[in-house]
Amino acid sequence: MVKISLPDGSIKEVEKGTLAIAVAKELAPSLAKKSIVCKMNGVLKDLKEEINEDISLEFITADNKEESFEVINHSAAHLLAQAMQRLYKGTLCGVGPAIEEGFYYDFLVPQPVTNDDLAKIEAEMKKIVKENLPINHYQLSKDEAKKLFSYDKYKIELIDAVKGSDTVGIYEQGEYKDVCRGPHVISTGALKNFKLLSVAGAYWRGDSKNDVLTRIYGTCWNTAEELEAYLQLLEERKARDHRKLGKQLGIFMFDDLVGRGLPMWLPNGFIVRRLLADYIMDKEYDQGYQHVMTPSLGNVELYKTSGHWAHYKDDMFPKMDVDEESYVLRPMNCPHHMVMYRSTLHSYRDLPVKIAEIANDFRFEASGALTGIERTRAFSQNDAHIFCREDQIGEIFKEVSQLILDVYNDFGFKNYKFRLSLRDPNDTEKYFGNDALWEKSEKELREVLNQLGVDYYEAIGEAAFYGPKLDVQVRSAIGHDVTLSTIQLDYQLPERFELTYINENGEKVRPVVIHRAILGSMDRFVAFLIEETKGVFPVWLAPTQVKLIPVNLEYHKEFTDKLYKKLKQARIRVKVDYREEKLGYKIREAQMEKVPYQLVIGDNEVKNGTVTYRQYGKQEQTTVSIDEFINMIIKHNNELN
Repeated sequence: MVKISLPDGSIKEVEKGTLAIAVAKELAPSLAKKSIVCKMNGVLKDLKEEINEDISLEFITADNKEESFEVINHSAAHLLAQAMQRLYKGTLCGVGPAIEEGFYYDFLVPQPVTNDDLAKIEAEMKKIVKENLPINHYQLSKDEAKKLFSYDKYKIELIDAVKGSDTVGIYEQGEYKDVCRGPHVISTGALKNFKLLSVAGAYWRGDSKNDVLTRIYGTCWNTAEELEAYLQLLEERKARDHRKLGKQLGIFMFDDLVGRGLPMWLPNGFIVRRLLADYIMDKEYDQGYQHVMTPSLGNVELYKTSGHWAHYKDDMFPKMDVDEESYVLRPMNCPHHMVMYRSTLHSYRDLPVKIAEIANDFRFEASGALTGIERTRAFSQNDAHIFCREDQIGEIFKEVSQLILDVYNDFGFKNYKFRLSLRDPNDTEKYFGNDALWEKSEKELREVLNQLGVDYYEAIGEAAFYGPKLDVQVRSAIGHDVTLSTIQLDYQLPERFELTYINENGEKVRPVVIHRAILGSMDRFVAFLIEETKGVFPVWLAPTQVKLIPVNLEYHKEFTDKLYKKLKQARIRVKVDYREEKLGYKIREAQMEKVPYQLVIGDNEVKNGTVTYRQYGKQEQTTVSIDEFINMIIKHNNELN
């Protein structure tokens, strides 16, 4: 007999070799029906796993959302692969993991597969679900597994990649077999609530030198209601997608003739960027920052000194050789600011020195990672570097953290978390500097956060290559986790650039550098803002604040022209729709452009010298004097001052 410790503290004895599912049935038949997998000694296992020693045992049901969701989606990936091999003879299977909101599987298919084929594939998957095939797990030696998958070069590669074991796990459902660690659901009948979402291309194992495979994305849920709610959420996300709205609202554009991942900001987009830049630079000015401008490229020696060339070169554009010098487009601005600080002698009384810039940067992102203006190859950063004494670190972190919170409050951001990003102690090669400085900076940053009372979580391996950092992870309206703001503590670059200040004893000592970005990438911030607001910018930020719509050009144009000039003189962003179109059509179009205020100019307005406005998203109309209206817009423009 073996003893099982259950979550309620009770002990149950069973025969050695008893299956976990049998224990669930003994405890309660309903528990067996609800259970998806189990945990043995804290490790997820199949319900068909044998119990051969004393263990702790917990059954995972749909109530445990995170773990149950991952298991059913991993199982759904196998369901998809089985359907693909039935429909497309000769299909080879790459990998099929569960991901945050579903699953995908990569295939080498003998013929093209498009989104139009998803319904056919879904139908085959539903057949397999109805067959309710048992899902079984067993071990094979690597040699046996290679013979079993001799037809599939991808599986052979995966088998060879298994380290520390002479065997590999095999999962089997009907005629379909896969190399997998599991765990999985007990049978295909448990996978009723799924939906295939899209088809894309993907390099095998993420390497552009490898085969391009067909990647099919899908999602699977415990109930039909959960699946329907998720599909509705996807529709909402489509309506918020900044790529769609950015084009519709004339914010930005791309053109392959210019280059992939190189955004061009259209007039409306440039207005938004300029206003955001003015907004954040005014806040920085009030806190003692000095704004500068530095070149968008630099000598390769600059990046060798900073360490970027050794640790970041693969993410940079290739160097350019000109006049016996080598230049590179800069991926970030810190090396320029280090040199700028070094050019002047500093006293301890001068510190902190705060250098800020809205700077153009360039990174060679993989083409598959490019996402509208959220991830590009050319972008601008709201960047700054604070050179300070060690005794000023806590005060400055508090000040920068408060600035971040103030900005988020101004924009109404609420769904965010603070992440302490640390070096991976088991992979120190991708970081520079010595262990002592890393331990010192990580300890100090953790202590500062604890003193500030900031609620944060730690992430190993997410540090910058020169130091730990505090990242602000914001959940976007379409479900992306986006890093908007960051604060980084750095002892390394002052050493590499030999930065100094004169202390109170007349000695040259190293400053500490705090890197910080509040809006972060201006491009990413605008993408986030578009999706957060659905393109309905606050009035102070709207590219066009007022749209004038004369009812009849013959009778109302003169008044409209005078009103237009008066609004322009008040620095209100205004446009006039002079087209010979029906009034209803012009009003609807202004609504589609998400203009905050639409002013219809008719006989009453001309006669009384008034304006009648309708706010975006509302039906009611309000008539006020021209001065009243102007003052109302000016109040909007000053609401963040």
